[in-house]
Amino acid sequence: MLAVAALVMALAVACSGGEDEEPVGAVKAANTLGPGEGALTLVTLPGYMENGGNDPRVDWVTPFEERTGCKVSWKVARDSQDMASLMQNRSRRYDGVAAPPEVTGPLIAGEHLTPVNPDLVEGYKRLEPRLRNLLKKDGKVYGVPYVWGSNLLMYDSRAAQAPPSDWSALFDPGQAQRNSGKLIMRDSPLAIAEAALYLRGTQRKLKITDPYSLTRKQLDAAAKVLADQRPHVKTYWEQPADAVSAFAGGEAAVGQVWPYQVDVLTRAGKPVQGVVPSGGVTGWMTAWMIGARAEHPSCMYQWLQWTASPDVQQQVAEWSGVAPANPQACTGDRLRTTFCDTYRVGDRDHLDKVIFAHTPSKVCGGGERGGDRRDCTDYAEWTRAWHEATRQ
Repeated sequence: MLAVAALVMALAVACSGGEDEEPVGAVKAANTLGPGEGALTLVTLPGYMENGGNDPRVDWVTPFEERTGCKVSWKVARDSQDMASLMQNRSRRYDGVAAPPEVTGPLIAGEHLTPVNPDLVEGYKRLEPRLRNLLKKDGKVYGVPYVWGSNLLMYDSRAAQAPPSDWSALFDPGQAQRNSGKLIMRDSPLAIAEAALYLRGTQRKLKITDPYSLTRKQLDAAAKVLADQRPHVKTYWEQPADAVSAFAGGEAAVGQVWPYQVDVLTRAGKPVQGVVPSGGVTGWMTAWMIGARAEHPSCMYQWLQWTASPDVQQQVAEWSGVAPANPQACTGDRLRTTFCDTYRVGDRDHLDKVIFAHTPSKVCGGGERGGDRRDCTDYAEWTRAWHEATRQ
């Protein structure tokens, strides 16, 4: 999905660099592995690494250290922009990163990642095939799927004026007005894609196909939808718990959520329902990737194997409220059946429908289908459009 997007972003990086800029370094997949180097340095967002510090029962770091001898240290990035900056800093030598979709494109394009040799990752072929295919570029694999999720609609059956079925519940002016002050939205520029899906169904003349590849005209139309929606939005949530609180306290009627919020509120007995939008469902994936300047590649490959295992996937899924990339996490006595059903683990029909996020690029069609037109908008433009539409 990142092939053409990576090419354009690589050109942008090359043009912005000075003549004295140091070369990025070799970008080659390993053929063999030696013994562990005794250390491992990683970059993550909050919630994706646990060593028992928050809850002694939740620890997938210490057992790894004891088994491999690789002492793990990690940097928690403030946000995706901070994560990208850390990995792009040539004076840093992080071994790996748990990267969301808005980060993977720039890192691959700038050759800040080393391709992965899947043959050296035990359990790789047991991961969801659809997720594995998202990380390929020019025949090379650039990561190992870690967790994923869908962007859903959720409504409170007591508060919503009518049960929603598609993105019109959030973006149609009349429907937004009926639930004014009780709408919630995810606080991310990538949420523009949901507005694009709404427009794809209501303004066909815009000719939107991939909601993550928008021309200037299409992006402006989506931004207008969001600006018109703004007076009716109760909150733009960044932390998943904020959306849970809004529905639990009766402050929200309809919202854009992940399966996490549906799961938590349903188990708490709240009268909410999750809906897969009929106009198209978007999703995201976080993957472990190897840094181009990794100092401890053998330990990194052992980490890739460890985090792909069903037992670790079970811990990560339960702790972080995400779907595991390895469906075997839902076998045996690992994850409960209701969790796996809510998160659609192993549901191939659902996975085939999900439009997974990729980094918006100047090249139209920079997703799974590729593309070659250069009149689309990039992530920086999406970020500006998002802030202008939602912060006024």
